[in-house]
Amino acid sequence: MDDMNGVNDGDGAAGHGGSFDDEEFDHGSLEEELREAAAILDPVPAGLRQLAVEAYALHDLDARIAELAFDSLVDAIPVRGAVEAPRMLTFHSGGLTVDVEVSEQGLMGQVLPPQPASIEVLDGPRPGAALTADDMGRFAGDAPPPGPFALRLRAGGEVVVTEWLRA
Repeated sequence: MDDMNGVNDGDGAAGHGGSFDDEEFDHGSLEEELREAAAILDPVPAGLRQLAVEAYALHDLDARIAELAFDSLVDAIPVRGAVEAPRMLTFHSGGLTVDVEVSEQGLMGQVLPPQPASIEVLDGPRPGAALTADDMGRFAGDAPPPGPFALRLRAGGEVVVTEWLRA
């Protein structure tokens, strides 16, 4: 481009007072670059992120909270020689228990007492993966969420949400 004359050299940008052609401009890559810059220059504090995740769980105010009763990372006795053992979690809410195994292959679990249920894997503000528990209460999902997650179960006319955890 010839800066003195404001001549457009065909790259979509003109000299002073010119504009970008919206059809040629990649808004997605600009947004990604801005997100990366914000993450580096002004990261969200971990405490604030945790509060936001916990607040999101409250959007189901009529849901009961299933509390974490067992976490193999905290409660299990280490087994010598065990490498990359799956994480085992147990949640309780009233008469409902949810056992979940988290591994690199995904999530696998069971609702007790055994019953069909629809399960949503919550991992942020977007809709999560939808899973279905069979008549025996068994369910499985392909990949574990990359960050904090919770499960929302709809079984027997009730809605139950587990505590938020990292996979």
